[in-house]
Formats: sequence, structure tokens, C-alpha cells
Amino acid sequence: MTGAPRLRHFVGGDWLATSGDRWITDVSPSDRTDIVAEVPEGTAEDVHLAVTAARTALDGWRALPGPARAEHLYRWAGVIAERTEALAQLLSREVGKPIGESRGEVGRCVMILRYYAGEAVRANGELVPAQSAGALQFTLREPLGVVALITPWNFPVAIPMWKAAPALAFGNTVVLKPAEASSHVATALAATAAAAGLPPGVFNVVLGSGAVIGRDLIGADEVRAVSFTGSGAVGAGVAAQAAQRNIRYQTEMGGKNVAIVLPDADLRQAASLTAAGAMRYAGQKCTATSRVVVAREVEERFLEELRAQVALLPLGPVSDAACAVGPVISEQSQTSIRAVLDGVDDEPYYQGAVPSGSEFARGFWVPPTVFRNVAADSLLARKELFGPVLAELVADDLDHAIALANDTVYGLSATLFTRDLRAALRYIDRIHVGLVRVNGDTTGVDPHAPFGGMKGSSSGSREQGSAAREFYTEIKTVQVNP
Repeated sequence: MTGAPRLRHFVGGDWLATSGDRWITDVSPSDRTDIVAEVPEGTAEDVHLAVTAARTALDGWRALPGPARAEHLYRWAGVIAERTEALAQLLSREVGKPIGESRGEVGRCVMILRYYAGEAVRANGELVPAQSAGALQFTLREPLGVVALITPWNFPVAIPMWKAAPALAFGNTVVLKPAEASSHVATALAATAAAAGLPPGVFNVVLGSGAVIGRDLIGADEVRAVSFTGSGAVGAGVAAQAAQRNIRYQTEMGGKNVAIVLPDADLRQAASLTAAGAMRYAGQKCTATSRVVVAREVEERFLEELRAQVALLPLGPVSDAACAVGPVISEQSQTSIRAVLDGVDDEPYYQGAVPSGSEFARGFWVPPTVFRNVAADSLLARKELFGPVLAELVADDLDHAIALANDTVYGLSATLFTRDLRAALRYIDRIHVGLVRVNGDTTGVDPHAPFGGMKGSSSGSREQGSAAREFYTEIKTVQVNP
């Protein structure tokens, strides 16, 4: 025993002890000696109980009128808003996110719930002209049923909520399986659902390793859809299992996101936003900027600006409001990033330093690092490192820059820095990503806007905004004849 809390599953509105006897130690990325929680290694029996609770609650929840479901979601948003600081502090401690970003993420969670409270009362079908005289023909959108949500550790309240909120708004019930490294935040989120009076079984949380219980969850007969965010390798397995069962699935699986800097760009703006996109939260965002393609004629000036802007982003402690970078999530992540950096022939153009002192001695720190003029086929330009590492590539013109930007298996997010409208329109037309920016950061998206990627970044569906209705409902076509 470590003295840290032993977490329980949240099933049917109650806290359920695991049926197993194996535990996962959840440590803080800032301090490996800080045991945040002991996480149960969930079992097939635990999954069965959670899915059964969700199925039991389904008929009553889907029968509620949209305005009633909306009221539940709005109350839930209010409870989370009241607990913002406690949730943010736990989030920073458990996953190493700088406290300013943690507070912002909880605020985003509130916005998502309030947005989908509104979506719950919008029209859920349309009138379709019928060929038969006097006939009435229309469509209805109905919930799928029990939905499995498998979420990562890097946005441990926002990503679960932008999946759960639309699922619930449209009448589904859910079972959430969070990443092991963000299990305590997930149980804190479940506690807010209970405090808000969400009906038992509508929102359930089962804890443990995806490798152990993920297949049980996706394979449960009552589960009719799965929404997954995580690595490409795991996402491919999720898609294959879901397809075999003929249930709906969506997978969001990362990116190798790019910023393009043209000669007419505001170089200070481009450098500032590129540095922030690459280094904040130690680059641990699926939309983080990991490549920057720079026009040859402004390369020197841009890199000078970039060096200055990266140097302005301070490393932790994450409890400090000034912190921008933070540690990486685990020793395994730290080791794998260092192995890549040590294994490439390129020397860093810029590499920061981890400050000395007790606050940094036990954390999983990787200093912000920039590589200059890397080859398009190099590991630095190809591999998603999920760390504070930026690879710069040089382009001869706009067409060359777009070709370099598209030369990846991923297609999540990109931005172009320019004052030329014609160049911007050409880029918008030819870039192969789901999130397209001009003169902005590659990271983030408004909570009411569709989110998702192309190519290897996504299965093709979109999360958030009105697009979420497409995934979490199915269409029933109705014809009534006189």
C-alpha cells in the first residue's frame, strides 16, 4: 500500500470496487515519488457490470424529451464550473499539464456541456417530399444505444466530454474507459455527474488497461458504437474489432502537424505561434506543431525569431501560473523521445535546459528542442514524437511547401503564415488536413466546430459541433399514407 487512494469504478451511479486483485500505480509526471492513485486493473466482470448498467438506463434516458436531457447537461456544467479549481489542480498533478491550461480545459468542458444542452433541443429530423399523393414522409434521428468511449490522458476532461456530451444529448448512454494515467481525473468527473443528479447508469466509468479490458468493452453485445482517441496502432485494432461486429466506430489517431511560413509573413507572429504550438504542454497535443516549413529566403530571420520565442516559454513547476512547457507524461515517454534525439545525425539548432533544483529532479522533463533543415524523409519529419520537438524544413516556393506539408501519413492540422490572399486560397484548396488555419496556431479548435483529420489521423467522421449528431444517431425514414 502506498497511502494513495485506491480508485473505484463508477457504475450505475455507485462506486464499485474491482472484482480483480491487480493494481496500476499512477504517478505524477512532475514527481515520480508522488503517487496520485492506485488504479484498479479492471476485469471482464467489471466491464460487464458497467455495460449492463448503461443498457438498463438506456430506455428511460432516451425516452426523456430533449429539453429534459438538456437540463441534466446544463446542471452538470454548473457543478463542474463550481469545482473548476479542484479539477484543474488534480489535472495538473496527474498528467503534468501547466495549471493555466488545466483551468482552460475545465472551462472548455463546461462550454461543451452547455453547447450540447442546446443541441439536445434542436430538430432531430427533416420533412421529405413523398411520391404518393397525400402521404407524409419524414426522417427521425434516433440514438444508437450504449456507446463505448476510450480516451487518452492528454485532455482528460475535454476529450471525454466532447464524446460523452453529444452521446448523452442525443439519447445514448455511455461507458467511459479513460487512459490509466488520467484515471483519477476521470473519477473526479464521474463525481460531478453524481453531484449533478445525472440518472444512474447514464454515465459510467470503468478503469484499467485498454489492452486488458478494451476488447471486452468493444466486444460487449450491448455496445453499439465506440469512439476512440489515441495511437494509430491501437486505433487500427479498435476499428477492426468494431467493423467485425458491424458497430459504428470513430478513431482519432494523431498527427504530424505543420506550419508553413512564406516570405511575406509576419515573422514574429509566425515564430510566436509556432513556438507555442510546438512546445506548450511539452508538445503533448495531437494538434501540436511538430514541423515548420519555411521559405528559403526568410529562413535565417525566421529561425532567429523562433529561437527567441521558444526561449520565452518557461518550464514548470506546473503549479506555477507562468509555466508553459511542463514534463512529458511518463518515464517511458521521456526515454523514447531521448532515444530518437540521440539517434539522429542532426545537431539541434536550439535546445533548452531543464532547470536544476528539487522541483525538477524527479520529473520526466524533456527540454524544448528545434532541428534545422531536416530531410523530408528523416525520422524527425516523419515520426509523431509527442514531445517538445520541432523539425524545420526548407521550401523553395509555395507549391514545394505544400508538397512537403502533405508528405506524411497523417492529416490532422496545418497552418499557413502569409499576407497573400491568393496564396492562402491555394493552400486551403491543396492541403490534406482536417483542420486548416491561416495565420493561427495548429492547436485546438472551437468546441462548437467539427474536429477531426484526414488520412492516417482519422477514420473520417468528425467530433464536436453539429457533426457529432451524424455519429451518435441513426436515421429512421417514416412514411404515413392516408
